Amino acid sequence: MSAAAQPRRARTKRLVRTLAVAGTGAAMFALPLIGATSASAAPAAKPAAASAVYPNNLDGWIRQSLAIMAEKGIPGTYNGIHRNVMRESSGNPLAINDWDVNAVNGTPSKGLLQVIDPTFRTYHVAGTSFDPYNPVANITAACNYAYHRYGSIDNVNGPY
Repeated sequence: MSAAAQPRRARTKRLVRTLAVAGTGAAMFALPLIGATSASAAPAAKPAAASAVYPNNLDGWIRQSLAIMAEKGIPGTYNGIHRNVMRESSGNPLAINDWDVNAVNGTPSKGLLQVIDPTFRTYHVAGTSFDPYNPVANITAACNYAYHRYGSIDNVNGPY
């Protein structure tokens, strides 16, 4: 490697490390910065959600959901998801609403984003659990629903 190429390689390695810490969404904006000049210039990579390891907590569940959403073309942001999770369940993946009209009708809202079973089944995202209490499946299905109904989970600012 030439002496001139060494500083560029070091910058590229730092950028790649930064992108790994920043999350999956930042990578698509940085491809031109790390030398990919076209989509065909970069080798096919494994989907981020399948290869990454996420912590088993609210932050990890949101980040894993965002990676899956990015793969499936479902819009949403960390802040939009977090805001809605905190309003709906205070971050409790086992939350269940047993008092509203849905519960009275036999379909209580469940999980982090308080999704009823018919909505969960309709907007379930392939590759996630079929358990509505599974945090990643619940977030991803709710965001898919919000995408189809409101354009994005970011547009939901009250119960939906």
